[in-house]
Amino acid sequence: MMKKLFNYFLQGCLLIVPVAVTVYVLYVSIVWIDNLLPFNFPVKIPGIGEVDIHGLGILAIFVLVSVFGYFATSLVANPAYIIFDKLLNRTPMVKIVYSSVKDLIEAFVGEKKRFTKPVLVKVNADSDIQRIGFITEDDLTNLGIPAGKIAVYFPFSYGFNGQLFIVPSGNVTPINASGTEMMKFIISGGVTDIESKQGANG
Repeated sequence: MMKKLFNYFLQGCLLIVPVAVTVYVLYVSIVWIDNLLPFNFPVKIPGIGEVDIHGLGILAIFVLVSVFGYFATSLVANPAYIIFDKLLNRTPMVKIVYSSVKDLIEAFVGEKKRFTKPVLVKVNADSDIQRIGFITEDDLTNLGIPAGKIAVYFPFSYGFNGQLFIVPSGNVTPINASGTEMMKFIISGGVTDIESKQGANG
């Protein structure tokens, strides 16, 4: 009887915990974003009192960024923007933050997406241990690194950070899966299911 009850408890956790954590993270994120902008409008509810309406900050940011994106489609080729971009990229200290954030955003949503080539990398010649990573640059000769070396980013499990390694291209084996699925697989510690590109396309 106790074993069945414990199994029911585990099944309940399996159903409730992911939903509860997702709702909590979304709620905390919405409240945090709302606090960045003064868009909280308390509404008086009889018998309850004043209740803040959350989510208007996210809506305002979405609209504002979309408007900037609309103008940016024609602004990117504008000489004034090019000069401003070059100025930021040449300003000491500022260029480190600006260029790093810009490159990171472009890696996910820009035309030069980076995390689309999942690979297996052999750790060393004397070991069969391999790590999953993403090729971010396959030509490093402009950095003075000999040909045949590539840059591979290794995300950490249960986190959103990682490490960058320069490895011989011969140690790298492509993985037949989408970058999104492999990123989920790594971050989850290998417990999530993945679909191959053939399966996804089929």
